[in-house]
Amino acid sequence: MTGSRVQVNKSHKSRFSTKSSRNLHKTAAKDKSRIGKSDCNVAKGAKAARVQRNKMLRDQKRLALLKEKRASSGIASPPRVIVLFGLSASVNLNSVREDLLRQLSSEGTGALSSTVSSSKYRLRTTVLQAPHGDLVGCMEMAKVADLVAFVASASSFSEESMSYYIDSFGNQCLSVFRSLGLPSTAVLIRDLPTDLKKRKDLKKMCISSLTSEFPEDCKFYAADTKDELHKFLWLFKEQRLTVPHWRNQRPFLMAQKVDVVADDCNSGKCTLLLHGYLRAHCLSVNQLVHISGAGDFQLGKIEILKDPFPLNARKESDAMESDEIHDLEVIRTLSPDPLKLEPLLVENVPDPLAGEQTWPTEAEMAEADQNQKHRKQKKRALPRGTSEYQAAWIVDDSDEADSDSDNDADDGMVLDQEDRGFPGYEGTNNSDIDDDQASLNFRYADDGTENDSVMMEGEILTREQIEDEIKKIKEAHAEDEEFPDEVDTPLDVPARKRFAKYRGLKSFRTSSWDPKESLPPEYARIFAFDKFTRTQKHVFANALKMEQENMDDSVPASLYVRLHIKEVPAGIAHRLCEMAERSPLIASGLLQHESKMSVLHFSVKKHDTYDAPIKAKEELIFHVGFRQFVARPIFSSDNMNSDKHKMERFLHAGCFSVASIYAPICFPPLPLIVLKSADGGVAPAVAAVGSLRSIDPDRIILKKIVLTGYPQRVSKLKAIVRYMFHNPEDVRWFKPVEVWTKCGRRGRIKEPVGTHGAMKCVFNGILQQRDTVCMSLYKRAYPKWPEHRFPMLDT
Repeated sequence: MTGSRVQVNKSHKSRFSTKSSRNLHKTAAKDKSRIGKSDCNVAKGAKAARVQRNKMLRDQKRLALLKEKRASSGIASPPRVIVLFGLSASVNLNSVREDLLRQLSSEGTGALSSTVSSSKYRLRTTVLQAPHGDLVGCMEMAKVADLVAFVASASSFSEESMSYYIDSFGNQCLSVFRSLGLPSTAVLIRDLPTDLKKRKDLKKMCISSLTSEFPEDCKFYAADTKDELHKFLWLFKEQRLTVPHWRNQRPFLMAQKVDVVADDCNSGKCTLLLHGYLRAHCLSVNQLVHISGAGDFQLGKIEILKDPFPLNARKESDAMESDEIHDLEVIRTLSPDPLKLEPLLVENVPDPLAGEQTWPTEAEMAEADQNQKHRKQKKRALPRGTSEYQAAWIVDDSDEADSDSDNDADDGMVLDQEDRGFPGYEGTNNSDIDDDQASLNFRYADDGTENDSVMMEGEILTREQIEDEIKKIKEAHAEDEEFPDEVDTPLDVPARKRFAKYRGLKSFRTSSWDPKESLPPEYARIFAFDKFTRTQKHVFANALKMEQENMDDSVPASLYVRLHIKEVPAGIAHRLCEMAERSPLIASGLLQHESKMSVLHFSVKKHDTYDAPIKAKEELIFHVGFRQFVARPIFSSDNMNSDKHKMERFLHAGCFSVASIYAPICFPPLPLIVLKSADGGVAPAVAAVGSLRSIDPDRIILKKIVLTGYPQRVSKLKAIVRYMFHNPEDVRWFKPVEVWTKCGRRGRIKEPVGTHGAMKCVFNGILQQRDTVCMSLYKRAYPKWPEHRFPMLDT
């Protein structure tokens, strides 16, 4: 037989054998062979580039970690801060602190300083003891801690808490620390028995009881003997510490020594001297600094001092001798540049002549005639641009405010533009005066609906009066939860005057509300941004640029410096010196614009341990990052699909609300802890926790009230409603506003009936006799300006 016997299979019936041959028919004949062939070199080059790129990314991460480790645990790094916090009152923190310092100190005897330079561990450490029962002191220590070492006693038992080893104050501080952002944590277990088996079993039981309260990476150490403390310190030296993100955005200094120098030029002022290590970022002498609890100040100068705690053992004795003389060697002095110095600008100064009326010139009259067509459709003279908006707002006194309001009974309530097609609106003669502007003509204020009974600080009240005040607030809180927004119409005051600032909205979500109209006088004192996100990005970019360029007017981080803070009130300075003995005094650098007042919005939630009602516009202490200030917030709900938000009279438990305050500008992200001071000298309690959300003076917060009436006679779609108003003039005034019932009917006012305020209403369905007729009215609400901005600046 002839021919090949090799089996030949049928080829695959595919139109294109490879991806590269799909477009082969579109190419020229001379290029077909080149395109059809796969290029192995191209694939090899792509793989090599991919491998090289991955290797470069690994090297970059490795270098970043090495740089971070050198910065946190190297020779030039500042001392690591260990905060010892006792989980219960029975824990003896003094013995733990002394054992740690003796383990770190080479001498082992004599008076031990809180900062120790250990040549054995090649580590510099500052050991702080958190005062049990002092909430503010524990918070300030947690803000600067590199490691929070929670100390638990194995022999302790707490009946107040769910855990055997944590009491109520420990639970409260743990929740506050979580809200602030926990740094690296560890748990030291003390008072374990000497018997090996009992010691092991009790340690296991303690760990199992406490594991759920701490992060997953938290380690537990027995801390009774020197060997156990040696193991803890050795692992702490090699540990990569993590700190909250907000703490790495600003330079800060924990003062190890505080002095006061009297100012010869000003008897009421003095210069505050803070000694300590600069941390996180470099600090410019032209920057502003914030002293926690005292306020914002300018720097007189910065002195770079010789490190009092070097790791070199040969220099320790000289450093300690110089520290005893209180005269450290000054290496370099930085003085501020008057041209680059950040001004301490807090409030905008409005021009008192901005609203003055002057006789226009011929040129101005001609220009007004040309622009008349463009301005005719606009309600406000100010454009929706950015120049005036970026500076401030000034409430202009219009001529309409002085207009006569004797014909109020003939005019109807003004609604928004979308409500002009509402049925029954045609028969009213509405003036151009809006509700807020027209309300200035009436001497009846709206403070009555708020049930305001704020106790003035200068007023001397008896114990019975204080108890009655607290009882009224609790009753108002309970009534607000049961009947939200419902208000009784007064009998002695006409409703059109009592509620003159309010207006009706056909739709809370879609109806228009101009955010620039009828602003309060406080808006002339604040600042705002055209685009806050862009400004924040620009400010952080400038701070990073200053960090990278190592300018001559800035001090690098990790150096031991002396800050000269000028023009500090003498009384505040002496109080700061007393406070520095109990808790660390923190001075943090401020970014650009952070000293200026604006409207800040926080997402807050009532703390689980706080049971008392928190009323709107009540004076509270806000801890925002390193900063503290006093504010009087208003609370509102958060509507995601609307530009208007409903005001809440109280901060209710179990849900998040938005707290709006007048406060210095802060750039997010920042945590928030809200404290409320109690009467009788009691320490402040944690009222709420949250975080900074935005800075927006244009956020519209509307206070809602509901007027109620009851059907007297019902005839299918019509009804006679009484007790909502008490005279026919009020019925005519509120006629354009839509009414609704609690059973879901909607309707309108047709006409008044009789002389006692009864009215005929028409609804879109059959009305039941047991139903309640309601009317919703709205007005814009604003936070209250604080009487003093910082906790130490008491009036």
